[in-house]
Amino acid sequence: MRKLVQTHEFVLFILVVLLCVAMGMKNPLFWSLGNVFDLLKSSVTLGLLALGVLVILISGDIDISFPAIAAFSMYVTCLIAQATGLGDHIAILFGMAAATGGLLGVFNAVFIHFFRLPALIVTLGTASLIRGGLLAFVGTRIITDLPESMVTFSRAQLFRQQLPGGETIGLAGSIFILVGVALLVQFLLKHTLLGRGIYALGGAPEAARRAGFNIRRIRFFIFALVGCLAGVVGIIHASNMRNANPFDLSGLELTVIAAVVVGGADITGGKGTVIGTLLGTLLLVIIGNSLILMGLPSQWHKVAVGAIIIVSAGMVAWRRRLGRNSGSGK
Repeated sequence: MRKLVQTHEFVLFILVVLLCVAMGMKNPLFWSLGNVFDLLKSSVTLGLLALGVLVILISGDIDISFPAIAAFSMYVTCLIAQATGLGDHIAILFGMAAATGGLLGVFNAVFIHFFRLPALIVTLGTASLIRGGLLAFVGTRIITDLPESMVTFSRAQLFRQQLPGGETIGLAGSIFILVGVALLVQFLLKHTLLGRGIYALGGAPEAARRAGFNIRRIRFFIFALVGCLAGVVGIIHASNMRNANPFDLSGLELTVIAAVVVGGADITGGKGTVIGTLLGTLLLVIIGNSLILMGLPSQWHKVAVGAIIIVSAGMVAWRRRLGRNSGSGK
């Protein structure tokens, strides 16, 4: 029990609970069923991207190209669906977008692994390349006539409830995707040899190589995974917005990385959990929602995210120093 209380995830859980209680006292609308459902729906896209970035950070790398990959995969998939009529089934669209994103992720891995370039520099460059290529060569018009399967998906709800005023609210079915991916990533990291290799690569790359882990295979997998999840997020985003806008999903990098770092992932690699990442995602979504309910300008959300990143990184460094001191007996 003492170990549980001392974990970063437990502290984060208490912080989320306290924030919810405080916001409920400040504005009772926070606890309305409609707002709770909106919070969960808003957590889906951010949470899916955060799970991919979690795996990247654990491995000791970083990726900031995923918003551009999501936008590219979303837009190209919608264009292909329009031209070929392949949009009758949402699973096909998810598969096409995930495959497109995965290929772009592999493109990142090629430069990072074979040319031994820093992941930050590579993904910064490919983010600009992918976004610029999308706008320059693919298209800039907003696609409003989406396949019917995407419209149907956006309306899918786990259950519905009619409010006294006649309004009907429901929990978005896309939450199933987040839960499913979270379970898969948890299984991958904790119960597979590949997962142990990801942690080993982030903790000590040379030791992981000597231990027999295939560094190339691990690196290609994690960047392809981030790309696939970005593609899935693109389809979910377009479905929710009822259009495919090539300018969308820009500037998500900071918020997503913040969610993962807040969740306890070490930016230098070797540490991070799925539970912590989901709690970090929920915390940032609640903060954004709270600012709206309090009527504060959207600029304050960026201020809050920046402050949270600094505090979280400081806490991780402080815990690391405590661990070293206790290990050395000081």
